[in-house]
Amino acid sequence: MHKLIILPPAAHFLKNIKEKHLKLAFQKVINDIIQNPYIGEPKTGDLSGIYCCDFFYNKTNYELAYTIIEKNVETVVVILAGTRENFYDALKRYMKNFK
Repeated sequence: MHKLIILPPAAHFLKNIKEKHLKLAFQKVINDIIQNPYIGEPKTGDLSGIYCCDFFYNKTNYELAYTIIEKNVETVVVILAGTRENFYDALKRYMKNFK
């Protein structure tokens, strides 16, 4: 089991989900990532070091971006969550401000 940290942009999106089944779908993805952090697709270029997991729910593609910190305790940091539309643009903007 890995430690989990959810950054404010992801927490805000997850908190505002009204539909129970969608919230459960995100929770399942997060649980899967905690069990095996390397299941996501590693990104390259501007987003190197970031992993993304996507899933479909009700004909919509959702994404979850995270990174793995390998120190004393391996930690999964969820950076951003949302729909696929404009997801990577928002992620790049956030990472640019984060660095």
